[in-house]
Amino acid sequence: MTNTDETSTSVDVQVADGSDGVAGELVESVAAGPVDAADRADSDEDESDDPGQADASDNPLEVEAEVAADYLEELLDIADLDGDIDTYVDGDRAHVSIVSNSDALVGRDGQVLDALQELARLAVLAETGQRSRLMLDVAGFREKRRTELLALAADAVEVVRDGAEPVHLKAMNPFERKIIHDAVAAAGLTSESEGEEPRRHVVVLPAGA
Repeated sequence: MTNTDETSTSVDVQVADGSDGVAGELVESVAAGPVDAADRADSDEDESDDPGQADASDNPLEVEAEVAADYLEELLDIADLDGDIDTYVDGDRAHVSIVSNSDALVGRDGQVLDALQELARLAVLAETGQRSRLMLDVAGFREKRRTELLALAADAVEVVRDGAEPVHLKAMNPFERKIIHDAVAAAGLTSESEGEEPRRHVVVLPAGA
């Protein structure tokens, strides 16, 4: 039976030893909370007399993306980092992409990127009261990682078909496990997740298992 992993909206904001100091600055900047929703609401009221404000999007996913983009832009300013922020909606999920030449916002194995994504989701929760499944990418890291994971899933499927034994992959985050699960299912096999975070991993199972 396929066990698909859902992305979490909780966050344990810790920076691994040896990661870029920028991550520490970003975490410290939100120590008092991911966003001051009351202050932002007051600001919105001050600008409500502008007729153009009436044209705000009614699409909640677009609102998610805009809130997250504003929040991340503030963090970039605090850390004195350059980056262009793009937002879009794909299917049932809001996406925010930071175009930057710096790896500081990605971190080792995407750890800083994952932390920033969770902080952005918390900012959306604080602002809208709704839990978010927003996806954040920086410098195309997630797309590159997706390509690598699809190749890894294809290799695991081939090994299972040849040897009829389960294949245990290395530990991955929920986003990565979901990609593996979907790729294995598309190949006609099943997979499941085993273990506890942060060592939770995917097991690709032989047909009929």
